[in-house]
Amino acid sequence: MKLKNFLIVMTLVAVVSDYLLHPFYPQFFELRFGIKDPELVGYYFAAICFMVMIAFPFWAYISKKVAELNILIYTQCIAGILALYCWYTNSYLNFWIVSLIMIIFKGSYLLVYPYILKIITKEEHPKTIGLLSVVVHLGGILGAVIGGLTVDLIDPRNIFLIMAAGDFIQMVMSAYVLKKDAYDTGLVVAEEVQKDRRLIPKGFILKLGLITMILYFSDFLIRPFFSLYWESFSSFKTKFVSGSVYAIPGFVALITLWVNNRRKTEEGYKGIINALCVALIGLFLQGIPSDIFVVTGRIIYGWAIFQGVVKFDILLFELSTPESYAIDYSKIHFFQNLGVLLASLSVGVVVDNFGLQIPFTIALSGFIITLMLYFFVFKSVRVTHKQLAKT
Repeated sequence: MKLKNFLIVMTLVAVVSDYLLHPFYPQFFELRFGIKDPELVGYYFAAICFMVMIAFPFWAYISKKVAELNILIYTQCIAGILALYCWYTNSYLNFWIVSLIMIIFKGSYLLVYPYILKIITKEEHPKTIGLLSVVVHLGGILGAVIGGLTVDLIDPRNIFLIMAAGDFIQMVMSAYVLKKDAYDTGLVVAEEVQKDRRLIPKGFILKLGLITMILYFSDFLIRPFFSLYWESFSSFKTKFVSGSVYAIPGFVALITLWVNNRRKTEEGYKGIINALCVALIGLFLQGIPSDIFVVTGRIIYGWAIFQGVVKFDILLFELSTPESYAIDYSKIHFFQNLGVLLASLSVGVVVDNFGLQIPFTIALSGFIITLMLYFFVFKSVRVTHKQLAKT
């Protein structure tokens, strides 16, 4: 197996481990600690986002001095040990503290993303970024299904045993790659690419970061209480079904990647506006409390959010350089997680005061703002791209 493919498999393990509880935080806290207040659930999710925000830039800085896979050996080992403690403890306060520290160490797996893009050519970036996005969606699917079955059929605390197993597997895989002579982990493909400076807006990291912050805020606002929203009107109320409906965008992403790979033309980052417009339709349909409308909306939204996120990442790495991938990506990731943090802080209060349906309305407004900002801020990029294509 090629190094790139091995690292992608390792990323899948990491994402599955990371997403086990994402759809079920409200149910988990109620079953494990008797916590029913949606605001407290939102605050915990916000705390997780904050830890990821500060963790990834820190590990990106460390990776300038220590190789990425060497970092993962130690961080994933520590994360696995802390996950075992989360499984063991019955103290709500201790769980909060230890689980958040665990997130800091687990967050180091994000270094694999820019590392993969450093060891491949620019021409491979669009397909690889699309594949990595599908890995995230597929990890979300598996995580939601495994997490749902664990909450439904076993003890919710056992989710942390599965998390620990995932962390230890990543540790072993990292050590294996470093010791295997067939893998050249020091290889970096740094092609000399002539960039037209007109393609790069001044302060593009800040501008792209703010735009994707609003995008991620809107996307994540509908996630924490989606399973409860589904169960509030559907006759299919099991955690397995609600987890499966939650994971529909992941299934759609798999199909979309297959379709994209079969297409002859390479669009790169073009099509962001179309994706955002389609996402608006998907969000609108999901806000209608009906099984058929929500499922249809999830399918449409799944295609749109996959295309949008992938193309924004392609745009970032198109404007960045290999030696800056980890740092630039960590900065963008900071803004994206800031959006998730703001969504997490507000979603509990919003749901508590206005009901389970309102997040879709707010998300709809957020996507409209994202669309308008991208249209005006990156107008010069699109115009110059068209001009270059004609020459």
